[in-house]
Amino acid sequence: MNTDIENLFKDRVLGHPAGLFVLFFTEMWERFSFYGMRVLLVLFLTAPIIGDNPGWEWPREHALALIGTYASLLYLTPILGGYVADKLIGYKKAIIIGCAVMTLGHACMALETVWSLYAGLGLLIIGTGFFKPNITSVISEMYRGKESKKDGAYTIFYMGVNAGAFFGMMLCGYLAENYGWSWGFGLAGIFMFLGMLQFWLASPLFGKIGDKPLKASEINDNVDAEELEVEEKRNPFTILDYILIILSSLGGLLYLFNDPLSKIENINFLNYTLFGIDGSNATVIIALIIFLILIISRTLRYTKLVRNRIFAVSIFGLFTVFFFATFEQNLGTMTIFARDYTDRTLTGSASLIFKIIDALLTTVPMMIITWVLYLLFKKTYTRIPFSNIALGVAFLGIWGLLLFRLYEKFAQEGNEVEASWFAILNSFFIITLAPLFSRWWESKYNPSAAHKYGIGLILQGLGFAVLVFGTLSIPQGAATASVSMIYLIFAYLLITMGELCVSPVGLSYLSKLVPPRMIGFMFGIWYLAIAIGQKLAGKLGGMIDEITAEYSLSSFFLIFTVLCVLLGLISIVLNRPLKRMMHGIR
Repeated sequence: MNTDIENLFKDRVLGHPAGLFVLFFTEMWERFSFYGMRVLLVLFLTAPIIGDNPGWEWPREHALALIGTYASLLYLTPILGGYVADKLIGYKKAIIIGCAVMTLGHACMALETVWSLYAGLGLLIIGTGFFKPNITSVISEMYRGKESKKDGAYTIFYMGVNAGAFFGMMLCGYLAENYGWSWGFGLAGIFMFLGMLQFWLASPLFGKIGDKPLKASEINDNVDAEELEVEEKRNPFTILDYILIILSSLGGLLYLFNDPLSKIENINFLNYTLFGIDGSNATVIIALIIFLILIISRTLRYTKLVRNRIFAVSIFGLFTVFFFATFEQNLGTMTIFARDYTDRTLTGSASLIFKIIDALLTTVPMMIITWVLYLLFKKTYTRIPFSNIALGVAFLGIWGLLLFRLYEKFAQEGNEVEASWFAILNSFFIITLAPLFSRWWESKYNPSAAHKYGIGLILQGLGFAVLVFGTLSIPQGAATASVSMIYLIFAYLLITMGELCVSPVGLSYLSKLVPPRMIGFMFGIWYLAIAIGQKLAGKLGGMIDEITAEYSLSSFFLIFTVLCVLLGLISIVLNRPLKRMMHGIR
């Protein structure tokens, strides 16, 4: 394995092995397809049946219930996908299988039928489970013994994530809103296929890296003395633990599937009441109680030091649930707000200025990424020529679509900004602001974990406060309005700043606080917290029509403002107790 790692580091691009950039572009195309499809989903499902670009005209509550379940499952299947790769097939094969299954999922979505929609979402959930955990595992293997370069590697990789999301939402959204939904869904599938082809043809570059799981001896070599000292005793799963895991999992899955099915298809297999609570809500409450019993009972078996650290992780996990429940409104209710309540028509000088800014936003990042592609070609054109051809075809396609889009934009007298365009602001702000936040974390003013969560949640609350202020003039029950797009742009800016404070921090502290033998289980728990947040986002977002009709749209966004700011202040107040529970971990 060491020989393969050394061989990878012989051919370097920007100081890192060429293989990292193969993974960079694979992730870029996967995120292109994922975000390109997801930003369309709520627009397609809720678009009027009659019109220039007809959708299915689902009630917003139904669409967001389905999207909440879909997004939630995306964070649960990686637990199984990582396990299968670890035990059976290895990371590289899992990535290829994931890409292939997701390609089929996007193809189903392009058919625009009820059965193909559900089949497509199911395939995307399964494919993501194979892909998501294993591509990062390959990076981890690549940098074994070269830990000092790992932070830089993940930073580069994270840029691929956001570049893919940026171009996917822009181009899939443009084709879907101007030429038809199938064009957008289909484009996502095409680039997912090209990403799979590029990685598959480049797999010989990695040698045996990613072929099989780490041996126990290799894992133990990387566990330092402090970790061994902290982990004073084993904590094996008991039969009762397994029973609690099965029961809580079944309850959670029943709720996830029953919620959209009962709303959309009138299929309710939890049709009962318990103490006046309907069956669906009662089931998920029972599942959560069982799950809490599992976590608390396992944690109490550890020594006091480890127990306190795990409780600290659990508190951060609770904040994470509510962070994602509010943050994920950016691809749900905020996209609906962009379409139905935002003035997206520009004329005269405003239109020209927007076109110039839009052209710079699209071409400058693409030029930088194309330069990276050129550097990769220089290093690998003899070793993986066919992979480079597939990658080159993908880039020619992207450039062609970008130039075609810009030509059509400048040919128009005015300009109507697509509703999906606003979603790219999150990726754009991450790319531009991430270096500033990274320097902040490395300075002497680096806040504690609790303060980072608090600042992030408050910033997110202020983002929703901008929307509250912008919607004050919208009357109760209004289905449409023409609010200035400035409000939405500033909201995305503040919400993204909040994300940069919270999202990268959680997993970092989890890896520091949890004993090595429990890390896999706790990573699964962390993904579960995000999954709960994703479903809660759909549940809360689905209340938009009810709250707008009874109160106002500003009241709807006010709920998220108050929730985020309140939780942010609580996190800041808990700073000292959490520091004590972390026992010196910073």
